[in-house]
Amino acid sequence: MTATTMRAVVVPELGAKLEVREMPVPTPGPGQVLVRMETSGVCHTDIHAAHGDWAAKPSTPYIPGHEGIGIVEALGPGADSHRIGERVAIAWLGSACGTCSYCLSGWETLCTKQRNSGFSLDGTYAEYAVADDRYVVSVPDGVTSFDAAPLTCAGLTTFKAVKVSRLRPPETAVIFGIGGLGHLALQYAKIAGGRVIAVDIEDSKLALAARLGADEVVDGRAGDAAKATRRLGGADVAIALATSPRAFEQAYGSLRRGGRLVCVALPADGTMSVPIFDTVISGKSIIGSIVGTRQDLADVFALHAAGRTEVVAESRSLDEVNECFDEVAGGRVPARLVFEF
Repeated sequence: MTATTMRAVVVPELGAKLEVREMPVPTPGPGQVLVRMETSGVCHTDIHAAHGDWAAKPSTPYIPGHEGIGIVEALGPGADSHRIGERVAIAWLGSACGTCSYCLSGWETLCTKQRNSGFSLDGTYAEYAVADDRYVVSVPDGVTSFDAAPLTCAGLTTFKAVKVSRLRPPETAVIFGIGGLGHLALQYAKIAGGRVIAVDIEDSKLALAARLGADEVVDGRAGDAAKATRRLGGADVAIALATSPRAFEQAYGSLRRGGRLVCVALPADGTMSVPIFDTVISGKSIIGSIVGTRQDLADVFALHAAGRTEVVAESRSLDEVNECFDEVAGGRVPARLVFEF
């Protein structure tokens, strides 16, 4: 029997400390499912949103979280895509219109009418969450709920970034930032057949990159990472995951002629300078990549179930949410943090 109350993390005001509150369990409306959460990952986006760092801001109070994994416990009227007892993922794309040119052409994440979990919709830092039945994604048996949580955003986002980069053998990819996203981006780039250079400023992250198969590692503290990457032959693809405009500029500077810069991270002070002459003469491209579709997430889960990827994460409880935000913002996390319920 479903409980009537639940514990949930709430952002009371932008920039304020988060609160753990006792709240009523939500009731699924038309086309919705009620999910009893098992895990929920902590994403840097959750921190930016809660701090009000971007021009687009969530309305408070709200429940953050968009890497949620759990069991369907109830179906709202008309919800028929999933069944009670099924394990599903609640991702950033909470819903979209389903009828615009973006939705119909495989780019639902660009829909202008989309709603987002843990931002414009209450999210997954709670014991229960409601979600659109059409937009939750089934989690296969070969993927644990603990691993599935980071894969639902960190995995999905970097899988898509590598996909839109058009990386192919024997090209070189450089990954700027080996953390929650970067350790997975590195693995997807290897799966795509690329030679991979990993850039970070932490010894532990560089060691992690080497363990996960990076062909070269570059210590960003030792000098100009772009020059160091060019000394290694330069990159055909640069994926910018570090939340620093300087890292984006260095990623661009690492490119060979014809190279592609894929912008993923969203720094609070998000501008970068790009030389127009070099971009044109060298035939370079700058690509924005925003998460991935439901099909992309199914592909991410399939790769993990096949043993092709490894998730590096640590467990936390909801009561530690403010400490978790401090850890992630301060770069003191090996890769990803996951709340377990």
